[in-house]
Amino acid sequence: MIGDALKSASLCPSRRVFLASAGAFIAWAGIPRLAYAAGRDPRFVVVLLRGAMDGLAVVPPVGDPDYRTLRGDLAIGADGRERTLPLDGFFGLNDALPGLHARYHAREALIVHAAATPYRERSHFDGQDVLESGFPGPRASRSGWLNRAVAALPVAEPIRPNGLAVSPTVPLILQGAAPVVSWTPPTLRPAGATTAERVAELYRLLDPELARIFAAGMGMDALAGMEGARRSTPNGLLASFQEVAAGSARLLTEPDGPRIAALSYDGWDTHANEGAESGRLAGLLGALDGALETLAEGLQPVWRDTVVVVVTEFGRTARANGSDGTDHGTATVALLLGGAVAGGRVIADWPGLKPAQLYEDRDLAPTTDLRAILKGVLRDHLGLSERALATEIFPDSLAIRPVDGLLV
Repeated sequence: MIGDALKSASLCPSRRVFLASAGAFIAWAGIPRLAYAAGRDPRFVVVLLRGAMDGLAVVPPVGDPDYRTLRGDLAIGADGRERTLPLDGFFGLNDALPGLHARYHAREALIVHAAATPYRERSHFDGQDVLESGFPGPRASRSGWLNRAVAALPVAEPIRPNGLAVSPTVPLILQGAAPVVSWTPPTLRPAGATTAERVAELYRLLDPELARIFAAGMGMDALAGMEGARRSTPNGLLASFQEVAAGSARLLTEPDGPRIAALSYDGWDTHANEGAESGRLAGLLGALDGALETLAEGLQPVWRDTVVVVVTEFGRTARANGSDGTDHGTATVALLLGGAVAGGRVIADWPGLKPAQLYEDRDLAPTTDLRAILKGVLRDHLGLSERALATEIFPDSLAIRPVDGLLV
């Protein structure tokens, strides 16, 4: 039963599960079983990387003649050593992701490059709002596209809750009319510096006085040395990421458990000392790789009918800044993996990296709308109609056609 799985997943019987919409328990009992062809019981997992991941460091275009010149010391292998895992001859994969690389060559993972949401500014808060709401602009909806997808699923007889939020609070992507289960790992990491930056940004937008007080408090924390205490060791980061993944997998494989989940990992805002090969970003990627492998292993009984999508709110600048980091950018990479994925390839309408080819002379230019990828998965994996995808789940997106052939 799902209650037993929650205890097992959290390793803490006192952890609570709650339903995130009105009428909670009654609504849970009435959630219908998904109606699919005989033998199909699909799982769909969205992994949100909060802070804007540097796609040019994760999947470097090593075959682009302008890559090393543009990136300078941030170019993978700039020190003369090869630090990428081979993909298709043009793109390589950061060698902190060996698990993903193995699944790519097993045709269980694919990469979408130069992808972006419709958002074209550089606010974390607004970028995440667009990514999670599914609307073309920020602050347009109080519900998320994944919740609306849950509400639109084909149904049969009543039995289970279909949405799982792995978070202390239900994120926007799963907020809405469809009830969802929420679970928090007992050792979920405290909010880090990048989370605090995004909270400060929100306060600046909504309440300047509150923003001033918050900034003063953060300054006191820094003076007291609390920022250093927030940092995790690489092993601690890996363990934290894996705990979230392992608990999610246990719940998603329960016979009466949820079938759709959203989980998130913070810390991808690399303004300084990015460390794509052996520093901070490499550590994050290693932890992500371990988490994705943990998720895949836990979902093995249903892996052949699983799709995991890994997305972030926007990319980072093509050139390094003066602090050996990158600032907020535009296009980046999205990852798809699972037994249902037609993997072993990179999907990219590559825009090039010459100065004239950059977006606003600073960013990798977006050539693939992330909504087209998500629509293709939701249509072919979960059976949602193109009309519902264009009008209900991703409103005002009739011109954005679903990408075909993402799944086996």
